[in-house]
Amino acid sequence: MAASGSGRRAGLMAAAAGGAALWRRLSAWLPRGRLGLAALLGRLSDRLSRGRDRRARRSSWLLLAPLLTPPVPVITAPPCSLCPEGAHRFQWIGNLVPEFGISSSHVKVLSSPAEFYELLKVQIKTAEQRVVMASLYLGTGLLEQELVDCLEETLEKSLQTKGSSNLRVSILLDYTRGSRGRKNSRTMLIPLLQRFPEQVRVSLFHTPNLRGLLRLLIPERFNETIGLQHIKVYLFDDNVILSGANLSDLYFTNRQDRYVLLQDSPEIADFFTELVDAIGDVSLQLQQDDTVQMMEGMVHPYQGDKMAYCEIANRRVMEVINCARTRQELLHAKTFHSSQEGSSLLSQQGSQASGGLKPEPDTWIYPLIQMKPFGIQIDEMVTETLLTEAERDARIYLTTGYFNLTQAYMDLILGTRAEYRILLASPEVNGFFGAKGVAGAIPAAYVYIEHQFYSEVCYLHQQERVQLQEYSRAGWTFHAKGLWLYLAGSDLPCLTLIGSPNFGYRSVHRDLEAQVAIVTENKALQQQLHREQEQLYLCSGVVSSSTFEQPNRYVKLWVKLVTPLIKNFF
Repeated sequence: MAASGSGRRAGLMAAAAGGAALWRRLSAWLPRGRLGLAALLGRLSDRLSRGRDRRARRSSWLLLAPLLTPPVPVITAPPCSLCPEGAHRFQWIGNLVPEFGISSSHVKVLSSPAEFYELLKVQIKTAEQRVVMASLYLGTGLLEQELVDCLEETLEKSLQTKGSSNLRVSILLDYTRGSRGRKNSRTMLIPLLQRFPEQVRVSLFHTPNLRGLLRLLIPERFNETIGLQHIKVYLFDDNVILSGANLSDLYFTNRQDRYVLLQDSPEIADFFTELVDAIGDVSLQLQQDDTVQMMEGMVHPYQGDKMAYCEIANRRVMEVINCARTRQELLHAKTFHSSQEGSSLLSQQGSQASGGLKPEPDTWIYPLIQMKPFGIQIDEMVTETLLTEAERDARIYLTTGYFNLTQAYMDLILGTRAEYRILLASPEVNGFFGAKGVAGAIPAAYVYIEHQFYSEVCYLHQQERVQLQEYSRAGWTFHAKGLWLYLAGSDLPCLTLIGSPNFGYRSVHRDLEAQVAIVTENKALQQQLHREQEQLYLCSGVVSSSTFEQPNRYVKLWVKLVTPLIKNFF
């Protein structure tokens, strides 16, 4: 027993010397209850980090970052001899979610809110089978009304041309945000429900965590801090737009975000249709008289049993993920591994006779879902693994409109070896800048969080490896989120994450989130992604100590005191 204990201690010391990646590989040495031990070590680390020598002690604990955070499964995929070799390092993601192989020619990166808005209108007008839109909310201005008018015209045209239309419109929004004010998302969409009751469905997700006295006491706007439907996906027939942008005029004019169009991608469109349907099934259904009700037989999100509701929601969403994953594995086996039965030559002859097939996939799409209220943490696991496995001299460009990283993400950034360029909003382009009441202090809270992180970077002498940059653009706000991964020695990214998560506590623990990992070896698409990253970072300045000495960075004492208490809500 003593020998075993000393061996384990020696292993831990060796792991600390070897760095974060080695720590994770040796974490299996911990006993089966390592989750509890990791949590205990984390609490001890926090206690030891207080006092006069707080920073000195904490720096040594950073070596333990991947171990002290919730464990990330080490997943490897068997190599496929017919898949490009460079994609091997990311194939492990396919063990968690479906893998969609497409041609890079089907991927288009957009750059501006106006381009995003025009594309939405064009796609709505040309849709024939389905329109599926998931967003936090739909705004109430003229631009949003024009979108609703486009939907109405398309639905009307489909009835006139076919008598009975096959076009179906499904819209998923958040209940609390979509119900804010007398004129809101609901009142914008009721005319569609009244005119096309058989074709239009509007689902309003209500977090199960807002219930009882809490729901009665927390006023409008503040109730949105408890949890939201935050997914942003817009699909039209077989075309899918992934973004972090909501359906509101600011996101169509001067709020910078990210947008990727996946064209002619039926399997991906089917997946997100099924995902939105699954969330819609456990959401409140908007009625023509502006009331809401649950589907028959469904547990109510805030009146029914919380555990039962969350279990049903977990089962519905995981069914979508697992069924799609099984379908894609079967499709992959049929397409790429038929040579084992001697059919490769026959398929080649068949393709020559038919004039050729769809182009070989050179790009892979992995949908990453995060719904902690339902016990689904796929996006968190994949993101942590990507940060953990990033090699020395690799570069990660990470951007978020609201810089409030989870402790796990911060520890991984500070405790691993890749170079980081983190783009965040300056106070003037923060979405809450100039807001009335308490919300007006939120930009100052983000400045305080940013300053604390920057101080930690400086103390650890990592200013060269971890660099903060602030987006600044007159008359604009900043809402872009995601990351680009550049392998060591490469001038172009091979992977990007794009979607709704902000890498903060809310994204990980409170809200419903979805993004995709796009992995590609196609140089043209890599250049598109590189240009997107460059365009965003060109509007930024590097953060230094003098940044926080500027008058507009002054943070009031009460904001400093309150921020640690409320940072998990924004």
